[in-house]
Amino acid sequence: MPTPRPPEPERAAEVRRRFAEEARAERPDLALLCLLVGAAGDGTLDEAGIDAAEIELDRLAGLMPYRPDGPRAWAVAAAELLGERCGFRGAAADYQRLESSLLHQVLVRRKGLPILLSVVWMEVARRAGAPVYGVALPGHFVVGFGPREEQVLADPFDGGRVLSGTDAEVLVAGATGAPLDPGMLSPADPLDVVVRILNNVRAWAAARPERSDVALWALELSLAMPSHPARLRYEWARLLVQRGEFVRGAAELEAYAEVVAEVDSGAAEKMRRQADAARALLN
Repeated sequence: MPTPRPPEPERAAEVRRRFAEEARAERPDLALLCLLVGAAGDGTLDEAGIDAAEIELDRLAGLMPYRPDGPRAWAVAAAELLGERCGFRGAAADYQRLESSLLHQVLVRRKGLPILLSVVWMEVARRAGAPVYGVALPGHFVVGFGPREEQVLADPFDGGRVLSGTDAEVLVAGATGAPLDPGMLSPADPLDVVVRILNNVRAWAAARPERSDVALWALELSLAMPSHPARLRYEWARLLVQRGEFVRGAAELEAYAEVVAEVDSGAAEKMRRQADAARALLN
């Protein structure tokens, strides 16, 4: 299966507009934001496809048992449905596929990165009434059920396996070499989940210079978030130049230089020289 390609410019602009609008909503819809990420990366995902993905999440939620007794029962029920019956889980090879970061593709393939599989768990269980949320452990995303004092963790990448306290400690130690900090077990904000997904997409593209189109849409969505690191504007401007959009890239470099000049005049001057060099490429 070929790697997905972004949509035509008009559709891409509409997706970015809707994404920015939803990201700034009072209660951002995680599933919709993830599906809009998918629409930005896969030109075959139209409005009917987005609706179909939402319907599939609703259908899966309808297969969950009615109000299991307590957080562990919810975690086990989700694992039995999504992991065992439906076959949602991950594998090492999924890290090499862009589709593993696109929710609509994960729903079809039933494979993906830990964070996208966790989105499936969260959205299905939430629709069924579960007290569920994401838990952004360093290097590995999982889901939590129940209040902190009764919290039960599950790993969707491993088919929803319920984790013991020791399991979580091992995951964190493997990723950071440091012990588990209780603060790591706090519920992840939906917008932080989306940022982490976009960071994964950008990392995928960074390892594949020939896919600068993927880096571009991921950066543009990152810039559409309500808050983002200022340096992303510099990365975006540099990428525009690399892709041959010299005039637009130069203008963005100069605009960012004006922002940087207040704190680092040397860096600002360097960016202005880069803008001049970009315009010279037109000659």
